[in-house]
Amino acid sequence: MARIAKLVLDTIKHHPLHKMWLNLAKSLAEELGVELEVKEEDYVYAIDHGDTDELGMAWLPQLFAVLDNGEVKLVLSQFPFDPKTTKPDPQAALEEARRKIKEILES
Repeated sequence: MARIAKLVLDTIKHHPLHKMWLNLAKSLAEELGVELEVKEEDYVYAIDHGDTDELGMAWLPQLFAVLDNGEVKLVLSQFPFDPKTTKPDPQAALEEARRKIKEILES
């Protein structure tokens, strides 16, 4: 079974939710006891490993897990919003990322 070697946040500093993404990534890295690598506007990385639109273009930010076997897995590509308030929901983002990490580790 593979283990997570590090998390990679591919971000863009002027994104309105940049700080929320960064806080999420830092919290998860600390929780998992792994390194956090922050890439800035590395669209090639995001296209190769993340979600893309119908034209093959990626958007940022996206969060990835790098496994100890070298595989890169997408953890989160869209920050969840609270449907009641229509505001970003950091707790839902953390829970969704934890769920995805658990799926990655169990596969």
